[in-house]
Amino acid sequence: MSIGPVQLIVLGFRHPDFHGEVIAELERLRQSDAVRVIDALAVYKDAKGEVEVEHLSNLSTEEAIELGSKVGALIGLGIDGEEGLEAGAALGAEAAADGVQIFDDEQAWDVIATIPDDSAAALLLIEHHWAVPLRDAIARAGGFRLADAFVSPLDLVAIGLVTAQEAEMLDGLERASATAP
Repeated sequence: MSIGPVQLIVLGFRHPDFHGEVIAELERLRQSDAVRVIDALAVYKDAKGEVEVEHLSNLSTEEAIELGSKVGALIGLGIDGEEGLEAGAALGAEAAADGVQIFDDEQAWDVIATIPDDSAAALLLIEHHWAVPLRDAIARAGGFRLADAFVSPLDLVAIGLVTAQEAEMLDGLERASATAP
């Protein structure tokens, strides 16, 4: 079975309501064949930087531990506490023993550090099914990924994809959420 390109998206929230629209949209994406939400976590960080993790899915706790703790394993945050962290480390060691090159500490992305204190984040691990044929065609042509990133709405004005007014509105939505008390 071929897996599509997988992306980790980290979205910040000052006052999240992960049980309403976000959960509904995750369910809609799951029903779509274009993308698959492999896993989703809510990470709450209090004013002192203490972290609390909650699974964002319709899986039971047991299913989340067995099937859906991929984000936690990827970033070193076990949904099943210390046991989950140890299980993730064991899988990484097994992959390294099989000759898979695991990135080093300099290449690591400290996702938890990017979440401001007294806020929360939704961590979404998404597989892009639509991109499998494109990725395979690129590989057959000898191509490979050098980098990827989301582009700011403000940068889209310069290339004519959105108007300045649209970009300001979209950017304002993002900034308002980021700075709301």
